[in-house]
Amino acid sequence: MTQTQPPAPDDLHAQALAVLRSLTGRPDAAFHPGQFEAIEALVARRERALVVQRTGWGKSAVYFIAALLQRRRGSGPALIVSPLLALMRDQVAAAERAGVRAAAINSANVTEWRAIEQHLADDDVDVLFVSPERLVNPRFRAEQLPALVERCGLLVIDEAHCISDWGHDFRPDYRRIRDLIAALPASVPVLATTATANERVVADVAEQMAVGGHEVFTLRGALARASLRLGVLALGTPARRLAWLAEHLDTLPGSGIVYCLTVSAAEDAAALLAQAGHRVLPYTGRTDAAERAAAEDALKRNEVKALIATSALGMGFDKGDLGFVVHVGAPSSPVAYYQQVGRAGRATPNADVLLLPGVEDQEIWHWFATNAMPTQARADAVLGALAAADRPLSVAALEARVEIRRGPLELLLKVLAVDGAVESVQGGWVGTGQPWSYDAERYARVADARVAEQQAMLAYERLGTPAGDPVCRMQFLTAQLDDPHAAPCGRCDVCAGPWYPTEITVPVLERAQATLDHVGVPIAPRTLWPSGLDTLGVLVDGAPLKGKLAAADQVEEGRVVARLTDLGWGGRLRDLFAVDADGRPVDAEVPPELGQAVLRVLAGWEWAQRPVAVAWVPSLGRPRLVESLATGIASAGRLELLGPLELSPGAEPLRGSTNSAYRVRDVWGRFVVGPAMAERVAALSGPILLVDDLVDSRWTITVAGRLLRRAGADSVMPLALASVG
Repeated sequence: MTQTQPPAPDDLHAQALAVLRSLTGRPDAAFHPGQFEAIEALVARRERALVVQRTGWGKSAVYFIAALLQRRRGSGPALIVSPLLALMRDQVAAAERAGVRAAAINSANVTEWRAIEQHLADDDVDVLFVSPERLVNPRFRAEQLPALVERCGLLVIDEAHCISDWGHDFRPDYRRIRDLIAALPASVPVLATTATANERVVADVAEQMAVGGHEVFTLRGALARASLRLGVLALGTPARRLAWLAEHLDTLPGSGIVYCLTVSAAEDAAALLAQAGHRVLPYTGRTDAAERAAAEDALKRNEVKALIATSALGMGFDKGDLGFVVHVGAPSSPVAYYQQVGRAGRATPNADVLLLPGVEDQEIWHWFATNAMPTQARADAVLGALAAADRPLSVAALEARVEIRRGPLELLLKVLAVDGAVESVQGGWVGTGQPWSYDAERYARVADARVAEQQAMLAYERLGTPAGDPVCRMQFLTAQLDDPHAAPCGRCDVCAGPWYPTEITVPVLERAQATLDHVGVPIAPRTLWPSGLDTLGVLVDGAPLKGKLAAADQVEEGRVVARLTDLGWGGRLRDLFAVDADGRPVDAEVPPELGQAVLRVLAGWEWAQRPVAVAWVPSLGRPRLVESLATGIASAGRLELLGPLELSPGAEPLRGSTNSAYRVRDVWGRFVVGPAMAERVAALSGPILLVDDLVDSRWTITVAGRLLRRAGADSVMPLALASVG
């Protein structure tokens, strides 16, 4: 397809303005400052442009207009790399409303791929949205990407801060875009857009865009949002924060989002607010995909007051009249916080943003940070396993060969793939044989940056208090983004005083405390052995252990008092499972308050048959805790006390949480039901309560329970103080 020469600048402005008015349906529409300059750089000069502008400025209008103008000049479709499925849905719908022929290829619409491929072949697509993960997919790389690169009229990288591992939402697959840019013809313009990037991230993204020696045109605007009214209300306990929400949620304008730091916290908050009569829905990583889409639609139609969400509801959601964003617990970075609050007030003159910080926030930040970046040992283990394999390894097969959980393993594979050390092929992953070295200095800099971001977030919380600086909240946030236009807003609670109610009535607080005091979280039994156990030497009578657990070997559904991430009992349980300065578990008897909670769990457990005896999992780290828990239950329930299973000679303390195959390896053969206990178990008629302190992978209680079942137990019912997830 032959391209015509770019138009003269005056003609380009007239053409671009006409497209803008057609897209918006408004004959009086005009460009925001900087919009036409970006379009001109792309269409007239075919440059590489990085646009850093506040949410709602109109970055999508820039790439839609540039794409259409390029199409009119004979170019192929624009390729837009977009990070989230929800964002793609909104963008495709917006494009189609504006008369732009748009399509998306992602994991959620596999059944539509063939039709989309035909539309591309027929040149019936103006813009194609793809997720960054598609750039790793072998079929997409082989069948679609070469033709798209050859015909591409414009490459757009949306939410470009994800390219940078300095950014607040590091996505390794985004770093493949550097290779994609390098493969483009020099005449193809490239646009990267973001609303949240400081100078360090801007420099990192621009460096990757400049591959091939190209100049990068950077357009930065003021990032402050005139519609947002910011505030921080320190209430302390989870009960007080949720009571405030229950009492005042309906006073917030319109409909909005309540963000929580963990899935458990979001589910707890959603349940409490629903019980208080508020129209809310949970939205987390555990929410089914169809339910997520339905929840988004319900919020957009104002059928609910709020979605109670984790960061799973992030960049992909666009509702112009969102009236408020409340955080129950603070994100670990002012940049991440500004990204989330930017959902509010995009097309309304006013929106309220309130942070209710929690005392548990820093613990949660630390947990997420320790799982975010690769380590030398983990990378070496993955590369070694792939090198030793004679075929591609799926993630499940690789998981059985390295001691890494599924989530961190998938992230590490992406990092190694971006660096060229591994490659995704049909059937799994292979090593490329290219040399790879761990960039310890780089990851140390990133870790230091994370700590600085956390300290900045704490400083934001203290603004306007005796312990903090008298600085405007909006000024502080935009200064964290290195915005040269950062200035006092005149609206936040530092500039104008608190705008939110602070009172909590006693009955509402008591109801919140009672709800959070609920105990008894079900623990589903394991029913399938993890794959790859034979490679770890886990065998039964010389045969591989695989497939479904025999019904006669399975335990029943169990219970824990609460999850460590729960808003209610989570804090007290985290304190109980703390370690000392040397990293050793702190062992003590079960506190009386927690003992009473355990008895409430037992009283509320709707079992088919009451247990008749108690046994416990022996612990090297917290023996007093587990023994006091088991003996206390037996005494209170007048149950036969069987004692602990025996530990195999030479047993050592179990390491930290790991993947399923390695956990089974570590606990297989660790426990023994001795002859005396076996004789007593065989004589019982009824369930045995199997007590442990902490449930993580569920494989300890599965393996220990299997031994009791094989000794003759009718059934085994696990009970522990807490679960990790």
